[in-house]
Amino acid sequence: MTDQAYNVLFLCTGNSARSILAEACLGRLGQGRFNAYSAGSQPKGAVHPLAIDVLTRQNFDVSGLRSKSWDEFAVSGAPKMDFVFTVCDSAAAEACPVWPGQPMTAHWGLPDPAAAEGTESEKALAFADTFRMLNHRISIFVSLPIASLDKLALQKRLSDIGQASDGH
Repeated sequence: MTDQAYNVLFLCTGNSARSILAEACLGRLGQGRFNAYSAGSQPKGAVHPLAIDVLTRQNFDVSGLRSKSWDEFAVSGAPKMDFVFTVCDSAAAEACPVWPGQPMTAHWGLPDPAAAEGTESEKALAFADTFRMLNHRISIFVSLPIASLDKLALQKRLSDIGQASDGH
């Protein structure tokens, strides 16, 4: 077992909602064992206000969250990723970014709450629902005995998390 924390990158297209929520969740749930990051292939440049709102209501520190390009993680000196998870929704014909290199990867697709339509309450509910689903998946992830699983078993578990019922 290594004492070194695992680096985890959550990728999405815009890096304004889902990947930001995932970064925040893992930052709290995996504290000390995981370093959480997020990025986008085409970042919006700002965190969605409803993502900030849902995190603030759950008492998260949102001061360090920002929408950024995955290019930041491809430069010399950037943290080497152990895990990369895409959280975009391929079912919605969204183009999910692909990460090069050798990290363990899995697709944990979720609908984009930023694309939700309706009243402000309905939009806020979409963000709360996405937060709940990500929090559930990340709770499963941080409980995995990562050091004791072989690579194939770990890859299956990571993929299975993306198919989780999300605690409905």
